[in-house]
Amino acid sequence: MKYAIQTFGCKVNQYESTAIENALQAAGFTAASEQSDADVVIINSCSVTENGDKKARYAVRSAKKQIPAPIVVLTGCYPQAFPEKASESGADIIAGTSARGDIPRLITEFAEKGAAKAQMTLPKQYEELPISTTTSKTRAFIKIEDGCDRYCSYCVIPYARGAVRSRSLHSITKEADLCAAEGHREIVLVGINLSRYGTDIGADLADAVKAASEPEGIIRVRLSSLEPELLDETTVKKLAGNKKLCPHFHLSLQSGCDDTLKRMNRHYTAEEYTGIVSRLREYFPDCSITTDIMVGFAGETDEEFEQSLEFAKKTGFARIHVFTYSVRGGTAAEKRRDHVPENVKAERYALMSAAAERANESFLRSNIGKRYDVLVQKRTSPDFAAGLTPNYIPVRIFGSDAQKHDIISVKITGAENGYCTGEETV
Repeated sequence: MKYAIQTFGCKVNQYESTAIENALQAAGFTAASEQSDADVVIINSCSVTENGDKKARYAVRSAKKQIPAPIVVLTGCYPQAFPEKASESGADIIAGTSARGDIPRLITEFAEKGAAKAQMTLPKQYEELPISTTTSKTRAFIKIEDGCDRYCSYCVIPYARGAVRSRSLHSITKEADLCAAEGHREIVLVGINLSRYGTDIGADLADAVKAASEPEGIIRVRLSSLEPELLDETTVKKLAGNKKLCPHFHLSLQSGCDDTLKRMNRHYTAEEYTGIVSRLREYFPDCSITTDIMVGFAGETDEEFEQSLEFAKKTGFARIHVFTYSVRGGTAAEKRRDHVPENVKAERYALMSAAAERANESFLRSNIGKRYDVLVQKRTSPDFAAGLTPNYIPVRIFGSDAQKHDIISVKITGAENGYCTGEETV
């Protein structure tokens, strides 16, 4: 049977789709050249927003319109968080965020019997997802953690992913060895709540970084999005002792106002967040700090927004992902009656986005004249190679014949349009 996979959402979902694909191939399935040729379509859904749910339902309906109609599998966060709604989507097989390795069996069972029942109970231990081959991308992504126990008032993910579950250090090193063998030079560690890694197995995030750093061929290890409150001085100092760790930290802020943070059920204050940023800059002098900021959360007043805006301006972020709050069904915030009007949200989004653009421009310009080891990711032009510095600056390198996977020394010569330009140095 031929399969096609549609993936929505985060890097964790992308990793899990790769694992599903590996399981399908091991069971004798083959990849379809186009979805219209597939006998089976797997839709790996994201449920961070209600729009994500809509995309998943639309993908199911679209797949079912193919002639002949394929077997459609709906998996991921949407059916796990909202199983009753997902059951009405029209998918033939409903699976959640566990037992992804069972999907080939479920497909075969459905093809033979016209029915298949997936395990929807979330496991108490980390689910190993064997990866026999990594993606063709320059940087390899390794999932090391699942689940979240923070229960932010706007977020449904703890219900979709369950409690924190950490991958063993041995398993991380084993997959890092595979990545190195396939020519990857940089590994990105991903998880649902990466900062909580190890809290269930007596380890911490620094241990995971060390495990991923073991193969000689791996030159750089990068962390994906982090919840800030667990980065105490002991952990940061331990992380700083690993020279392969990239000095780039994406610390999700959400708001720079304490009252808003409290309503969000975030577990830190603006002052505490500032302390964490200062600590990182002390131990990683050239680090970049990127973040997410939400505008228009329920109850956000003009004064609260101004506090958040000023906080964003003074912190010196390298990049800010700005997004507008949207009501998420099934969350505590859904029940509030003080939602911000859409036109006010739009105004605040524009103001915060303008501040984000200025912050990014300032950060990029501050790096002119500095030298970095740049990992070349691609050559889409004969004139330059495109790559990333350790602190996550996108660079176009002119006058170099460097190829994908090369790591070269580059002097930053300019900054424009969200990236830096540079020249290879000896």
